Amino acid sequence: MNIRRISFDLMVYGSVKELEQQDQELMKEAVEARKRAYSPYSKFNVGAAVLLENGEIVTGNNQENASYPSGLCAERVAIFYASAKYPGIAIETIAISATSENFVVDKPAAPCGNCRQSISEYEIKQLRPISIIMSGETGEVLKCSSVADILPLAFNSTFLG
Repeated sequence: MNIRRISFDLMVYGSVKELEQQDQELMKEAVEARKRAYSPYSKFNVGAAVLLENGEIVTGNNQENASYPSGLCAERVAIFYASAKYPGIAIETIAISATSENFVVDKPAAPCGNCRQSISEYEIKQLRPISIIMSGETGEVLKCSSVADILPLAFNSTFLG
């Protein structure tokens, strides 16, 4: 038996103000998208902003439904819309911001498993990493260089033959 360690570098910023200017602007777009979320059931609002290789920024937010599985997370709304509007244009960075009507979100909100898998599909398809910036409404901001960092051993098309 062998033991293999999987690790990655995670950049931790004290606040959004410590990010590079371009990342600050992207997070600002994610916050604005968050304000338009439709979350009458969870009261948990998430916004995502996707920076594309061509400089365009596409946003999305969570969309809930009384039949919970029918809703969609902000990250997938944003990346699916980006792919539909700008097919073949690579995604460089995704910024995610979350807040709640019930409590203060004081730590970064990471993508759920479904979103990680969806982002991974695009990262593999475009043959280059997608960095992810994560924040709550206050506190630290996290940034990783690739979705592969937070989804090691991801399922992908190579398993399908």
